[in-house]
Amino acid sequence: MTRRGLILFVSLGIAWGIPYLFIKVAVGELEPGMVVLARAGLAAILLMPLAFFRREVVTVVRRWKPMLAYTIVEIVLPWYFLSSAEQRLPSSTAGLLLAAVPLAGVAVAFAMGRPARLSRVNWLGIALGMLGVAALVGLDVAGSDLGAVAEIAVVVVGYALGPAILARWMSDLPGVGVVAVSLAATAVIYIPFVLFTGGWPTEMPSPAVIVSIIVLAVVCSALAFLLMVGLIAEIGPVKATTITYVNPAVAVAAGVLVLGERITVWTIVGFVFVLLGSFLVTRRRLEPTAPDAPAGPEAVGAEPGTEPSNRERAVE
Repeated sequence: MTRRGLILFVSLGIAWGIPYLFIKVAVGELEPGMVVLARAGLAAILLMPLAFFRREVVTVVRRWKPMLAYTIVEIVLPWYFLSSAEQRLPSSTAGLLLAAVPLAGVAVAFAMGRPARLSRVNWLGIALGMLGVAALVGLDVAGSDLGAVAEIAVVVVGYALGPAILARWMSDLPGVGVVAVSLAATAVIYIPFVLFTGGWPTEMPSPAVIVSIIVLAVVCSALAFLLMVGLIAEIGPVKATTITYVNPAVAVAAGVLVLGERITVWTIVGFVFVLLGSFLVTRRRLEPTAPDAPAGPEAVGAEPGTEPSNRERAVE
């Protein structure tokens, strides 16, 4: 990896690992819907001018049906349920549970009728990942609100389904335009939701909450996407997916160091099993290729249980 690639990798790992910390701070004073509205709205304000300048907005809007479906499963629902769950779960636990997204990706591939051929190593990864989630939910999160755990499950499924929709129906669309439009659509959806549910704050939030919203929008959403684009250009899409294994570690470190969250033995056990399982389930099975065979998705780095796309998860 080049020096530039390393800088991009570390920066993106931090940008996608710290949202859980700042969401935890924000929901201490704001309703989950307001957190989503503020984050999506500010990020859209930053990215929409770039998308318009590159003439990508109209192209994306023309594909509005899959665009709307993608927006709902990737941002509208996950961001709300993640914010709601973090009202009751430690930020580090939320980050660890979301490391199971690659495992859910396998199930999504089967559900969409495009199952990948899984090797024994891939199946071992699924088993280890399930054990890791069981350790976190059944032992480390024992006594916590199981409703919050269910909300995290919705987030995991959404984050696995979003890239699959993107890959099947919108893989030819420009990335900046897709993210900018989806963020803007999310903000539009949440304006009436916040107003009708009484989620609008009655007093000015504290400086810590304001800073948290700004970081979530600027660093964890808008800047993170641009970093992701640069990282893929520098090291390729396959190597870039390894960022998935860095985010949970950053989430745990941030929760412990900044918020003083507790780490148990089962936190460590679940962390190791989920990450190892996610690594193994996305490991490619190497097979000999005929010399004259045309290069398809498998030849350029498609992974078991995933759909090739121009964006892995730009809006964590």
